[in-house]
Amino acid sequence: MKVFIDLKWFFKQEKRPYILGISLLIVVAMLELVAPKVIGIVVDEIKNGTLSPSMLFKWMLVLALTVLTMYVARYYWRLMIFGSAYKLARQLRDMLYSHFTKMSQTFYQKKRVGDLMAHATNDLQAIQQTAGAGVLTMVDSLTIGIAVIVVMAATISWKLTIICLIPMPLMAIMTNWYGGMLHKRFYKAQEAFSSLNDKTQESITGIKVIKTFGQEKEDIDEFYQQSADVVKKNLAVARVDALYDPTVAVIVGVSFFLSIAFGAKFVLDGAITIGELISFNAYLGLLVWPMLAFGWLFNIVERGRASYDRVRSILDEPVDVEDGPGAIDEVPSGEIAFHIEKFSYPGGYRPVLNQIEFRLKRGETLGIVGKTGAGKTTLLKLLIREIEGFDGEISFGGRQLHEYKLERLREAIGYVPQEHFLFSSSVADNISFAKPEASMEEIQYAARLAKMDQDILQFTDGYDTIVGERGVSLSGGQKQRISIARALLMEPEVLILDDSLSAVDAKTEEGILSALRETRAGKTTIITAHRLSAIQHADLILVLDEGEIAQMGTHYELMNEDGWYKEMYLHQQLEELVEKGGAYGQNN
Repeated sequence: MKVFIDLKWFFKQEKRPYILGISLLIVVAMLELVAPKVIGIVVDEIKNGTLSPSMLFKWMLVLALTVLTMYVARYYWRLMIFGSAYKLARQLRDMLYSHFTKMSQTFYQKKRVGDLMAHATNDLQAIQQTAGAGVLTMVDSLTIGIAVIVVMAATISWKLTIICLIPMPLMAIMTNWYGGMLHKRFYKAQEAFSSLNDKTQESITGIKVIKTFGQEKEDIDEFYQQSADVVKKNLAVARVDALYDPTVAVIVGVSFFLSIAFGAKFVLDGAITIGELISFNAYLGLLVWPMLAFGWLFNIVERGRASYDRVRSILDEPVDVEDGPGAIDEVPSGEIAFHIEKFSYPGGYRPVLNQIEFRLKRGETLGIVGKTGAGKTTLLKLLIREIEGFDGEISFGGRQLHEYKLERLREAIGYVPQEHFLFSSSVADNISFAKPEASMEEIQYAARLAKMDQDILQFTDGYDTIVGERGVSLSGGQKQRISIARALLMEPEVLILDDSLSAVDAKTEEGILSALRETRAGKTTIITAHRLSAIQHADLILVLDEGEIAQMGTHYELMNEDGWYKEMYLHQQLEELVEKGGAYGQNN
């Protein structure tokens, strides 16, 4: 029953509906004792020949009023208890979602999306069952069970009651044993479901890759194996679950056998009447539900405890990046200064960034280039505080980044990442994601700046075209430009394009960059790129090599010194010349 202790915070929060619901449950339990007693009285009156029509009407009226009261009470306790259980599921779901939005990149590198989805669906359903059906079952079974035993012992025969309860300790021992097995097996079953959930999500997302490489059969086989594992582990749960009812049935059967055998003797000895024996067996019949419910309770509780442990393990994960004490509630602006002595990812063997130092005045453009894995994206993620834990400091407008509230810092930055994520909604909704109140004129203006407006107008429904999940219906270049339009609509103090022009042609790239130079006067822009033409106009260019600044200066300065930048620029110019020559030769 540990899960009820773990959920004490919620029961305390919702104490009024729970107290009312439990009170009504107890009323219903007490009223259920009325019918067997009335039946016994009526049988004895019939046996004695003293039953009159008025007496029969009186007892029937008692039964009718009892049934009506139970009807109303059952309606309201369901609203109180099950309604509160739904609130718990909603509250935990909100807590999980809020926690997910606060977690850093490191968290999502360790956790699988399918597993997180399983926590927010299957696990919460099991916890909701505990707070609803679990509370109901515990209160109802204990109340009815205790009340029935007391009434049987006090009003009929305490000796017969003790005799019929002899098998009960065995049931307690067996159900406790089943509960331990159930907890372990259900935890494994939930883990298997999480893995299947993750596999399904990953396969659907990567369906293009699977089809391209002709791996449909292998993927189906892997899915089949994981699905079979889920069935196997849930069957292991079902095998334990299936033991409850037969165990209870056997114990109840033994109790009824003892009741008939010893009850008949008590009647013959004149210790009880035939009507009392009938009432006793009716009460014993009422004990069947508490016994069954008690077994069901262990089932619900162990499932809920396993799921709550899984959910708590996620909620207990520390937030790596959060507001510091006394964080400033203002949007930063001004000069950006980097002084990073060293940064390594958790568990990393070598620094990803080392001895990075430069200043970028407000309104300037910074270009960052280098080989793949040189640390370009990591540098940007430190600026937006997506990751932390470096030696050194980064300042924005004369203050350290951690002095600003995260929300305000990110309001100042429009970030277009390498991996462009579009939502399964319209083009207009995707562009206005960061500014939902934007007018259609503003959305269209941002699209024109990103050189995407002509493409959008050719879509079937224009700006109302649904792009599909992750923008599946769009090309890579179109997704990049919609992402750029989304960032431009914010009119941010700092615009970051993290290799965000790689999928557009040189002419479109130049059009976008020209638009940025015209519209972002006085605002800072940071561009990482593999194609050097994208950053040659920058006020400052950094060449990163294995996390260190290998070269730094303007395009003119870097072209006047031997190094990676000059070599790569000349190489790319030659490639472009060859491509133009090839195209010319083919046309002639």
